[in-house]
Amino acid sequence: MTHKHDETKITADGHGTAKDENESGWKNHWDLLMALAILIVLLVLEYGFKIEFPKIPSLAINLVAYLLAGHKVLNLALRKSKRGDIFNEFVLMSVATIGAFVIGEYEEGVAVMVFYQIGEWFQDAAVNNAKRSIKALLDVRPDEVTVLRNGIQLIANPSVIELDETIVVKPGEKVALDGELISENASFNTAALTGESKPDAKYKSQTILAGMINLNTVAEIKVKALFKDSKLSKILEMVQDATARKSQTQLFISRFAKIYTPIVFFLAVAVCFIPYFFVEDYNFQTWFYRALVFLVISCPCALVVSIPLGYFGGIGLASRNGILFKGGNFLDVMTKVNVVVMDKTGTLTKGVFKVQEIVSVNMDEKELVKLTAALEKNSTHPIAKAVTEYAGETVNGINADAVEEIAGHGLKGKVDGKDLLAGNAKLLKKYNISYPTEIEGIVDTIVVVAINNQYAGFITIADEIKDDAVQAVKDMHSLNIRTVMLSGDKQSVVDEVARKIGIDKAYGDLLPEDKVEKVQKLKDEGLHIAFVGDGVNDAPVVALADAGIAMGGLGSDATIETADVVIQNDQPQKIVSAIKIGKITRSIVWQNIIIAMTVKAFVLILGAGGVATLWEAVIADVGVALLAILNAVRIQRMKV
Repeated sequence: MTHKHDETKITADGHGTAKDENESGWKNHWDLLMALAILIVLLVLEYGFKIEFPKIPSLAINLVAYLLAGHKVLNLALRKSKRGDIFNEFVLMSVATIGAFVIGEYEEGVAVMVFYQIGEWFQDAAVNNAKRSIKALLDVRPDEVTVLRNGIQLIANPSVIELDETIVVKPGEKVALDGELISENASFNTAALTGESKPDAKYKSQTILAGMINLNTVAEIKVKALFKDSKLSKILEMVQDATARKSQTQLFISRFAKIYTPIVFFLAVAVCFIPYFFVEDYNFQTWFYRALVFLVISCPCALVVSIPLGYFGGIGLASRNGILFKGGNFLDVMTKVNVVVMDKTGTLTKGVFKVQEIVSVNMDEKELVKLTAALEKNSTHPIAKAVTEYAGETVNGINADAVEEIAGHGLKGKVDGKDLLAGNAKLLKKYNISYPTEIEGIVDTIVVVAINNQYAGFITIADEIKDDAVQAVKDMHSLNIRTVMLSGDKQSVVDEVARKIGIDKAYGDLLPEDKVEKVQKLKDEGLHIAFVGDGVNDAPVVALADAGIAMGGLGSDATIETADVVIQNDQPQKIVSAIKIGKITRSIVWQNIIIAMTVKAFVLILGAGGVATLWEAVIADVGVALLAILNAVRIQRMKV
């Protein structure tokens, strides 16, 4: 097919890239830089050139520097105090620095505020950068798309493209919308969605997702989802929501800070006044200074900022590996998992079924396939698709009426005036239809068919085990995690798959409610469960488990919406990666907590004993914050 190459531009109102509101460049911090410059000049003149300024000019110059550096902190402290919130880091810093001015330690007061603000600057920059990097990692939706209208290629904004329109993606371009490949074949880089950069060959009628990059030939795609409904748009929403969901550790630290800050405030007051009753040569200014040191070093900002930054890092690392955590809290949950329960079809097996054998009774095999396919085309189950694909065009024009899906059993309906049942052996038992008992010994998956309440034959269908399933189970065992498989397939098939993969325990012939019951029993034993599934009937179990994991490539929207973690490339190995990322994140977060608390406790003791000065207190505070930030940031560069 040839098309004109004239390209006309179609735009949508209001679409564009918004400038980041949280810029952390120097232009937004000129006041802090001015204060730092004044402080440096004063210190060089006083300590380098031994120039002593009179008290009033020194106070005036330092006050200008102090207000330049601290006006935002002072303003926040005032606003929070008016609301009755006096025990926070802003009030704490304001009291400490104003106190330094009261006792004549001007440069130290300015230094505390300047270095505190520099620490905050670095912290804000690190947090904003973490959020931007997570968004940039996933927001690979192009702003333009080539749409084919009346044989003419037009350049349009993806948001104005309608369903069933045809878009053209050239080699090297990103796909903007979810759709179905019209071209015979094409190769795509799926790294944005799956974390895997190796080429993925797609063929006519296969699903193509927004964010994939066309590698080798011009591809035509029929749009099957609007821009706002694409899988990539949903992924972005999930990640945006994820950064807002706090982990248990974050919530603990927030609660801890609310208790910790007033305690250290009153301890500082105690350091100032209690020695009056025990020290013979008590000097108020000396002990007041020690109390100020105590206040500065006790500021909890290093903990409050570095911990969420650690979780942002964990979410970013997971996203880079094709795993989406819907919140930092689920990173914590994955560290506790000791049993992974998995569905079989589409999770451990490819879910790509092929018809192997057809056995009919008193009718032609082609007729059996045609009637069965007419009924099965009303289902989205992989087994139903296998039968429909095998029937091909023979099923065209033949429709089923009064179709009813019986969960965990199969389908019931009317085809060409005949009552038809197609499903597993349980379906025929349900309707008291006798069948040869030897079919229950067949290892492959089978579709048993009954016509007008009489057994009519069966179709055997085989599935393939995923390439990395065996290694994934081995890796789980190496982490002391038990593995369980639940399936609606017959027990003989389930046992065979479990044996090949190395699953600890496998249960077959399960209805959706049976899966829920099995998972509930495991939970009742006090075990921490992760359930991995992909089908609509897995959604209730995904919701019940401590950590619900959905296979996002082939998975149903219901399961993906319910899940806490989404694996984009459907690889079981990513379950292990998700657990490892959770453990890496927890390790880094607790390293930060221990480092911060240890250094603070040490300097607090030195400050109370008169050994540490305000200079040392602020350097220790900012130093710990920067160390924690650098430690948290390195998560995103780790490999799993």
